[in-house]
Amino acid sequence: MGIFSRRPTAILEPTPAVGPSTPFPAGADTALDPKLRALTGQWTIDRPHSRIGFSVRHAMVTTVRGAFADYDSTLYFDGARPADSRAEIVIRVASVDTGVEQRDGHLVGPDFFDARRHPEMVFRSTSTVYEGGETFRMAGDLSIRGVTRPVQLQLDYLGSVVDPFGFERTGFDGTTTIDRTDWGLVYNQRLEAGGTMVSERVRLQFDISAIRAAPQA
Repeated sequence: MGIFSRRPTAILEPTPAVGPSTPFPAGADTALDPKLRALTGQWTIDRPHSRIGFSVRHAMVTTVRGAFADYDSTLYFDGARPADSRAEIVIRVASVDTGVEQRDGHLVGPDFFDARRHPEMVFRSTSTVYEGGETFRMAGDLSIRGVTRPVQLQLDYLGSVVDPFGFERTGFDGTTTIDRTDWGLVYNQRLEAGGTMVSERVRLQFDISAIRAAPQA
């Protein structure tokens, strides 16, 4: 999770202006690009080719990055009515991997995720807005350690393709920055020279390769 300063809710990273945001009400027939309309349907995150991760400033001078290996996803994208799009991702926090076993053990312990009492971190979308071009803004509720707070993700569409195995897949990048203390992750150490060992601001990163779900029988 990537971290910088305290705020009451999650902060969307600033993005270049792309014209006025257009919240599309359910049922509206919005003239989106045909390639986006064609993506309408159910999708599942392909875990081997995706990354749900974070980055955070450590000791004021470097950045630590990590990711979660174990999660479930339910995605529905509506290319004609983006407001009808929705997503849910359930992450098992004990699967965190920063490349250092001792640090991972600290993260899943009571100072941070407290995985024994709160094994899952959950994101559930509440609304989706088409910003123009290939950019969307998805609002949702993020639950960590039994605390649920609103966040907003910037989602950038990366493209779609039929892979050599015949699977239709599409790619999105999602980012947001949160203040971890809003979810009760308050552990820290002061540095002798000033500042803290772990920044409060955490950057969440969703690098998604999704496969179209098979039609229900």
